[in-house]
Amino acid sequence: MQAPFFKERGLDLSSYFSGTLNISIAPHTFKLRQPELHFPAVRWTSDHPAEDFSFSQCRLGVRGVKYNGWVYYPHPETKARHHQSGSVIEVLSHFIPDLRYGDRIDLELRAAEVDVEMTSNLG
Repeated sequence: MQAPFFKERGLDLSSYFSGTLNISIAPHTFKLRQPELHFPAVRWTSDHPAEDFSFSQCRLGVRGVKYNGWVYYPHPETKARHHQSGSVIEVLSHFIPDLRYGDRIDLELRAAEVDVEMTSNLG
């Protein structure tokens, strides 16, 4: 439902699968530092207030095949009804055949745009 609003702002996702891959990087967490694209105050539905979204290009490796994608980041401070763990990165990608829950995915991120940190479990 959000894709037409992103297209209006210059990001055409029409060739991508219309769903996100939720990739766990636990025990690490991530933060966007300088994402390539930032769309503030996107009003994509009348059911929720406007939200901010950011995107950073990435690559996924699945069984030796590389796929281009985007880290999809709905800013939690503008998305009060949905909480996502800091250890889960949402990615938009082209369709990946035979991908199953629990499959290993190699994720290449842009270091200038995304920080990955080790989570401390020390009390």
